Parts: sequence; C-alpha cells; structure tokens
Amino acid sequence: MGMTRASALTVGTLAFVVSIAALTGCTPQAPDSTRPPTATSAAQPSVSPSPTPAPALVADGTAQDNKAYFDSINSALIAADNSVTGKAIIDALVAAGFDKASMQLTPDKTSINAKADSVLFSVKIGDSCLLGQHSGAEYVSSVQKALQSGACLVGQTRPIDW
Repeated sequence: MGMTRASALTVGTLAFVVSIAALTGCTPQAPDSTRPPTATSAAQPSVSPSPTPAPALVADGTAQDNKAYFDSINSALIAADNSVTGKAIIDALVAAGFDKASMQLTPDKTSINAKADSVLFSVKIGDSCLLGQHSGAEYVSSVQKALQSGACLVGQTRPIDW
C-alpha cells in the first residue's frame, strides 16, 4: 500500500523538526561570565616526547634487564633474513656482547637433514635465562628461571664449538 499525502507530509515535517533540534545543539553558547577565560592551546608550550633510547646491554644486569636488548638483536636479525640459522643467531648475540659460554642452542636441522621447524636458544644470566625461539618469520622470547641442572633448555642441544 502507498503512503497517503498527509502521512508523507507528517513524516517529512517530523524529519525537518528532528534535524532542526539536532542542529540547535550545535549553536555556540554565550560565554559564561562567572568562569575565567581559559588559555588556548596555541598559548600553551608544545611538549614533544623525548626519543626512547635504543636498548643496550646491561653488563652487570639481570636477564630481565637485558631482555629488550636481546629482543632487539634477534628481531632485527630475523627481520633481515627469516631463514637465519642457529649459528647466525649465536654469532649475532656474541657480537652484541652476550657471553657465548653461557648460551645453548637446539639443532636447526632434523635427523634427516631437513630444516627444523623452530630453533630455541638461550643465554644464562645469573640464575635466570633469556629464552628465544625462531620459527619461520616468527620470534618469541621470555625470561625464565634456570633449570635445577643449571641449564636453560631441556632436550637435545647442539655444541656451540665455533
């Protein structure tokens, strides 16, 4: 059924009234003489955020103190080459100042010489470990307490003998 001329006129009038009411809320208000004027944003000095310093090795720091630096080294390396080897990861960490003697690494090749799905690596600092895992283009890390054995990784690790 069609709309009658009267009901169409009523709907149109109602829409007009609603739009006028909505616009009425947009009109500027007269200034309140009881409030002091506020400063404009142009009068306030602009504050620019100071740049965040790049993470750095904290020589006598804990694993937690060095996690941001550990992550920055590994993330940059993996972003540059997501097929990076475990050896390249260890070499990058050594070049960044981490102690090679405190590191562990899982093999990056399987027993049938295929590329491993993921490589785990660690740096022991005190009684904690920086743990990293590289899988494809993905990188994750954490700080965990060292195992009772003193190691960081469970299972088969490869010698870091280069």
